[in-house]
Amino acid sequence: MMAMIGLFLGLGLLMVMAYRGFSVIFFAPVFALLAAALSGMAIMPTYTELFLPSLAGYVKVYFPFFLLGAVFGKAMEYSGAAESIAQYIVKKLGPKNAIPAVVLSCALLTYGGVSLFVVAFAVYPLAASIFRQADIPKRLLPGTIALGAFTFTMDALPGTPQIQNAIPMKFFNTDLYAAPVFGTLGAICVLVGGLSYLNWMAKKAKSLGEGYGIVETPLNHDTSTDQLSIHPLTAIFPLVCVLGITLVLQKMVFPQWDISSWATEPPYKMDPKTLSGAMNNWALMIALAFGIVIALLINPKKVRGKLPLLINAGAAGSLLAVMNTASEVGFGNVIKALPGFSVIANGLMGINKSGGPLLSEAVTVNMLSGITGSASGGMSIALDTFANDYLKWAQETGISPELLHRVAAMSSGGMDTLPHNGAVITLLAITGLTHRQSYKDIFVITLIKTMTVFLLIALTSILHFV
Repeated sequence: MMAMIGLFLGLGLLMVMAYRGFSVIFFAPVFALLAAALSGMAIMPTYTELFLPSLAGYVKVYFPFFLLGAVFGKAMEYSGAAESIAQYIVKKLGPKNAIPAVVLSCALLTYGGVSLFVVAFAVYPLAASIFRQADIPKRLLPGTIALGAFTFTMDALPGTPQIQNAIPMKFFNTDLYAAPVFGTLGAICVLVGGLSYLNWMAKKAKSLGEGYGIVETPLNHDTSTDQLSIHPLTAIFPLVCVLGITLVLQKMVFPQWDISSWATEPPYKMDPKTLSGAMNNWALMIALAFGIVIALLINPKKVRGKLPLLINAGAAGSLLAVMNTASEVGFGNVIKALPGFSVIANGLMGINKSGGPLLSEAVTVNMLSGITGSASGGMSIALDTFANDYLKWAQETGISPELLHRVAAMSSGGMDTLPHNGAVITLLAITGLTHRQSYKDIFVITLIKTMTVFLLIALTSILHFV
């Protein structure tokens, strides 16, 4: 009983502190150890032998994606490419379509490989400007940015180079383009549902006489420029290159390489089973590295003399992002080790057994992403624990590993955006708003993307058994 109390008390306190604006990097280990103590586990061994190794293991595997993604985002920002793309879309759609314009700007940048955090920083000034022109309440801005950056282009659309789409590759021996039909349908549902909700809220606010309002923000300014620094077609070229290079390497180049000796010969001694997944990771790293170079070359005058600042800013930003997530992974792994978690885990694997592996996987990944407050963190824990079970179960029921990949990715982007989610905290800080003002809309977007996964699983199950 105390073990279950400790589990939910630790999670609840972490969410409360995050809601009040405290850092999860600090409080994730605090409440993980509280939960461990209430479960009868020793505090210091839990911290040094469980929490910290879990944190370090996540950083070891995924830090290159955070680092290269953040530097690529800064290269797009400093070269003026991100601003050019966003401003072009906003100008073409106009103030009457303020919400779709912001969503599309965020989506295009995210799908091109720009870090979610960088997208929020890059798009916010223009988004705030067009919201003010359209007299749409600023409190709707975080939900709008979240729809464009944190949902369908993060984990649903095939090929997206975001970390949430990269993690399942090593578990299921798949690539970024797994289950394209399922993912595309999910993206359309989330986009249509999210836009419908946000536009309804904007109309409701207008009918009540609520306008943009004035909210000061400490991290950014509601300003935008009138002149495009570079042509939008030039600005989009680095994004296209990241997607194209990843596709070519994963589908055409790496499958032809015979590098099996790397798996057995020193000094690497790689696990042959994970070699294909590692190669897919290499493809994304190489693509992001090329994207950085191309983003710098498209507007060399603007980045001249700023290269050290650009790289340092990207590196620093990546450290904050990866440590937020890694701390939540450490928290989740401590929770996973608690006696009470085995009860939950057994229950998760038994949920709707007749519904098949996709349903069980979706529930498990969603729940663990919610517990950790991290899409990538929760999915990593879920797949580390259950991936082999899901693969075996899928083979028995005729479900492809590609569907397991897409369901895991999309489910991780479901209940992850609870109040203690690092991206939510950062987004609210950028916009100068609080959880009380704007979290409700982010949560509705969260529910829409969560329900979409389960609706598509139901549809897939019906078609599978027809």
